[in-house]
Amino acid sequence: MRLEFTKMQGIGNDFVVIDAINQAVEMTPELARRLADRRYGIGCDQILLVEPPASDAAAFRYRILNADGSEVGQCGNGARCFARYVRDKGLIERDEFAVETASGVIVPKILDDGSVQVDMGLPRFAPADIPFIADAEAPRYSLDVDGETVEIGAVSMGNPHAVLQVDDITAAPVERLGPPLERHPRFPERVNVGFMQIISPTHIRLRVYERGAGETLACGSGACAAVVIGQRWGLLDATVTVDLPGGQLMIARQGPEAHVLMSGPATTVFEGTIDL
Repeated sequence: MRLEFTKMQGIGNDFVVIDAINQAVEMTPELARRLADRRYGIGCDQILLVEPPASDAAAFRYRILNADGSEVGQCGNGARCFARYVRDKGLIERDEFAVETASGVIVPKILDDGSVQVDMGLPRFAPADIPFIADAEAPRYSLDVDGETVEIGAVSMGNPHAVLQVDDITAAPVERLGPPLERHPRFPERVNVGFMQIISPTHIRLRVYERGAGETLACGSGACAAVVIGQRWGLLDATVTVDLPGGQLMIARQGPEAHVLMSGPATTVFEGTIDL
């Protein structure tokens, strides 16, 4: 079987995008791991599948599989690449459209400069919605990990996030604390872990240890999570520039009842086929 794909990246977070509308694709965890392998496959952080929607309320369905084969509900950088892909491939002519995900409907919009804005919806802080084991919802939680106690904010942006504030992103203990926090027993579905350095109320630096992928150059939903947690702590303004190792995103949320808007680039790297 020959499978056509497109390799894309959003500020260094890289994806294999597959049209599952015009070609038959039976995606399994084993196949996802094979495609994502950087030595024996194509190589990527995540696989993105373009599928028909389940209802007339959306133009497409968007599925995301991590490099380890696990399927997740949301990926912000992937959402921008997904939108750029379906527009560039002529699968849709509109610049703004609704897309189904496992965690709800998102609305990407291709801007005049070629970048993509995605309405990421409302953040969810209730522990049961993240999911996170806690007696009650709180802005901050203490977790015991690797012999020390760390303070986090927890939120779902369609996938679970824990956010830690650090003084210096360069020296942040990402490799040491990322793995045990990702699999901390209080996060029953594992968690993406963001290490946030606040430069000013409108500017942060961020590194993210992603669930099922390890540290990546960028994480769009992680950037959204860091900003809404920083806003909840009273440390960030309504619009924030987020510097990640792979590039820069703009995150905006104009109040506690507002949706989170994420803007940034999405780039095609190459087209290819792989024999399975």
